[in-house]
Amino acid sequence: MQSSRQSFRSLDDADVKGKRVLVRVDLNVPMQDGKVSDSTRIEEIAPTITEIAKKGGKVILLSHFGRPKGPDPKYSLKPVAAEVAKIVNKPVAFAEHCVGPKAERAIAAMKNGDILCLENTRFHPEEEKNDKAFAKQLAALGDIFVDDAFSAAHREHASNTGIVTVSDLIAYPGRAMRAEIDALEKAFERPQHPVTAIVGGAKVSTKLDLLGNLLEKVETLVIGGAMANTFLVALGKKVGKSLYENDLVDTARDIMAKARARNREIVLPVDAVVAQKLADHAPSRVVSVDNVGPADMILDIGPATVEQVISVLARSKTLVWNGPFGAFEHEPFDNGTIAVAEAAAELTAAGKLVSFAGGGDTVAALNLASVKSRLTHVSTGGGAFLESLEGKTLPGVKVLVVPQTSPARKRDTVD
Repeated sequence: MQSSRQSFRSLDDADVKGKRVLVRVDLNVPMQDGKVSDSTRIEEIAPTITEIAKKGGKVILLSHFGRPKGPDPKYSLKPVAAEVAKIVNKPVAFAEHCVGPKAERAIAAMKNGDILCLENTRFHPEEEKNDKAFAKQLAALGDIFVDDAFSAAHREHASNTGIVTVSDLIAYPGRAMRAEIDALEKAFERPQHPVTAIVGGAKVSTKLDLLGNLLEKVETLVIGGAMANTFLVALGKKVGKSLYENDLVDTARDIMAKARARNREIVLPVDAVVAQKLADHAPSRVVSVDNVGPADMILDIGPATVEQVISVLARSKTLVWNGPFGAFEHEPFDNGTIAVAEAAAELTAAGKLVSFAGGGDTVAALNLASVKSRLTHVSTGGGAFLESLEGKTLPGVKVLVVPQTSPARKRDTVD
């Protein structure tokens, strides 16, 4: 994550009136029967779009959608633009190309306060290659660049990094992007201690960098989900038919040894909800982690583990959460995640805990628990959030940083 010493321009100080404002957003939203089925990402960027339009800027939306292999009507942003119009309560024009004469004509026809969505940037293979010539074509369409697509910030593509590096466009973080940057700084650069991290999900292998970085940053690491099973095996426990990674058992031992050497606490399940098949309302029972049967699958944490995790949260000041505790998509294996989520929300509401969460499954689980709005900050960044937690610098954030020696630093007000 970016150091708190770095500065970003503030949208408060952007003179957008009459300007062509290229706004990089993430309109890669779920679709069903040709319509947007989850508009969360659009709702998050709506304040930035509305603010620029109200200030008299010409809002030009840039986004990717899906993974097309060249132009493909199935991946057109046209139906998504219609959903944006509904949410911002203002017409959104659509251009069939993101560069070239059609895009240029559509932009030339705009009046102050208008909103235009350009076609999918990934219809051009140059987008993902961060091609300089393509980035220059995009940059030529605008006077100012605003990036409000944190969820794409871990990608080094033409429409979010190249567009800044090949041009003189002044770059600003949008409101949603700035909220993500600020939240991650509060979680890692200026946290209130003690800090607890909850890391769940299926595989240790996908979160090795994350676990390593967290051991440097937190006092307590709570491990849940199927990845906890690998740690239980490393402790000599039998996990029956549960999912675990046999080739990472030694790695799990190493992680626990490093935690001990750094005086960090690792919290693992002490009991579990087990079943012999993964299905809604499958017959299940609670057992100690010492008594998992050969035909059992661990599908959730048990009540004693829930109590243990909640007691850890009660003595924490900051929580960072990535990954559920169990197979939360199937009842009753959602109980552990929901109980911990409710406790985190209550402690946050009481002013006792600053809580940050993110990642696709985590957001889905928090929505299921109806607590998303009650945590301090929930990121829908997915891969970008995870890479931030791993301590990696995000290319899409890096290009928004005002250089220390830049004359623009004197000219612009920065935060």
